[in-house]
Amino acid sequence: MKTVVVQNLTKDFKGFIAVNKINFEIEKGEIFGFLGPNGAGKTTTIRMLCGILKPTSGKGFVAGLDIFEENEKIKKKVGYMSQKFSLYPDLTVAENIDFFSGIYGVSGKDIEKRKEWALKTAGLIECQRRITRQLPGGFKQRLALVCALLHNPQILFLDEPTAGMDPLSRRGFWELIYHLKSEDETTIFVTTHYMDEAEHCERIALIQDGKISVIGSPAELKGSLRLKVFIIQGEIFYPIKKRLEKEMGVKNVVPFGRSLHVFFADEGDAYMLKDKFEKSGIKFLRFEPVQPSLEDVFISVTER
Repeated sequence: MKTVVVQNLTKDFKGFIAVNKINFEIEKGEIFGFLGPNGAGKTTTIRMLCGILKPTSGKGFVAGLDIFEENEKIKKKVGYMSQKFSLYPDLTVAENIDFFSGIYGVSGKDIEKRKEWALKTAGLIECQRRITRQLPGGFKQRLALVCALLHNPQILFLDEPTAGMDPLSRRGFWELIYHLKSEDETTIFVTTHYMDEAEHCERIALIQDGKISVIGSPAELKGSLRLKVFIIQGEIFYPIKKRLEKEMGVKNVVPFGRSLHVFFADEGDAYMLKDKFEKSGIKFLRFEPVQPSLEDVFISVTER
């Protein structure tokens, strides 16, 4: 069952095309990632799908509802967590939950039940009387997440939800997302520019300048990279990097820790270059092909 269907969706801000004829579909219960640099069109797409922003042209359906004609109905079917912390900092944790229960129209008999669920799910039972602004960043994001789910939405939109969080907090946040997915098959649409975070998604769309470049699972995207990637480490770092960038067969050179990820159009070009460098006296500590990472795919697609 398709929860989201998008066909040639476009948003034109008086001559600036933020989203340009994009197409994709999302299955019920799927974790779908939107990966792209800042300004790529990720947030604009989410706001159109949530019924906040009216598209310029194209078609879009969310939970079977038309984003042009039924945007107000869509708002009742979705949960939305923006990239900026959206709760009220001077209210307590419990007061924020009560407030958003009212905003989302949670009925009187269900308010206490959903409040208990939210506090337990987010691990905030002991913090419910604390002022929200006093919470650590990871706790705030968990609170924002459960508040977006108080009305049991069919689809949860997360716009760069872990921006600014430390790695441990991000891991805990994603464990909570997996728990929610397994609990009630909520469809999750998440935008990010963190490569390790994109690995958590079942499918990913890479977007740049308002256009989708490629869609697939993390494994499919890695396998789709036509270039051959070699990891190269030498006794000297920057001189090798500068020289590699000038070689004909080299398509790109990206620092990777103390090594380099070097992109070649053909594997043979790599070994010919290795021989050439070694004959000139340059010694390699490591020179071997590697499985492309999502970061390699992202860099290759965006630079192309």
